[in-house]
Amino acid sequence: MNTITITKYVKNIFSLAIMVLACSSTFAQETEEEAKPALNLSGSVDAYFRTTFGEAGVSSTSNGTSFANQTGFALGMANLIGSYENGSAGLVVDLVFGPRGTEATFNNDVLNGIINQAYVYWNVSDKTTLTIGRFNTFLGYEVIAPQANFNYSVSHLFSNGPFSHMGIKADFTLSDDVSLMLGIMNPWDTNDITSTGEYSFGGQLGFYGQYLNLYYDSGENDGLGFEIDYTGGFDLSDSFFFGINAAYNSNSATDTGFYGAAIYPQLKASDTFSIGLRGEYFVATSEGSEDAPVTALTLTGSFTKDNLIIKPEIRLDSFGNDFEPLFDNDGNATNSLSSFALAAIYSF
Repeated sequence: MNTITITKYVKNIFSLAIMVLACSSTFAQETEEEAKPALNLSGSVDAYFRTTFGEAGVSSTSNGTSFANQTGFALGMANLIGSYENGSAGLVVDLVFGPRGTEATFNNDVLNGIINQAYVYWNVSDKTTLTIGRFNTFLGYEVIAPQANFNYSVSHLFSNGPFSHMGIKADFTLSDDVSLMLGIMNPWDTNDITSTGEYSFGGQLGFYGQYLNLYYDSGENDGLGFEIDYTGGFDLSDSFFFGINAAYNSNSATDTGFYGAAIYPQLKASDTFSIGLRGEYFVATSEGSEDAPVTALTLTGSFTKDNLIIKPEIRLDSFGNDFEPLFDNDGNATNSLSSFALAAIYSF
């Protein structure tokens, strides 16, 4: 074997050794990273412009639902969510700042309305998870976070149900398409029950993307009472989705309640633009009074560019019977409110 051949042989052995060491180092690094607890941070900021209009201009700005009722330029909220998982257990802390967040938390006694959610969980098995703390509601089609809703404004059904619960729940995966949740909680959006000692009970059955939700508290001390809620939807084609929400509520302690339904047809026109309609019929009930119905139509466009969502929205709410009438700028009673909003949502 000549000198040149030996040199080449040594170089090949040396190169092979470096490759083995590099692969070993990469594998060790990946294994070490996989072993580290997972810390994730996400959130959003939303702001909007909104105006109301009519024959004489309506001085009232609220359409009777939660969130986004200011006129002119306004802030929705800043939302910061941190999650941490180590092994089979973890935690989530969801902080909200701004009008939408304050309204969603009822300015509660947990850090003066800053904490939207704060809970710990334990994945007991691949099919069972236990959660304890404050978590967002399982009732309704819509949610607090604006980037997770198609429409920027929210429905009457969502506004009249609970936003969050303080308690413990167990989620069970019964099969790939069937799930069950059972929970024991404080009554409707209540953090402290020291003076009442009351609890509420909730359950959810999921079946092929359709969800039947049940909730009960006594209805006393500003409780909600009994509510049954259906939330679901169907992909009618690759570009067309049809969502549905229906609910019935009865509070025997106050002889009040509500019922209604909403549909959410949504068309994906392109990779960056979709358009959707929310059509809702909502009725508030009270013993000794006529039912008070609302018919609400909301047409929303959704333009997406990277992490930014732009949503132009036109909304009309028509009130009837015992609803206290709105008034226009001339002092004339009116039973409808039209509005236009342009919202910008950035999420990460």
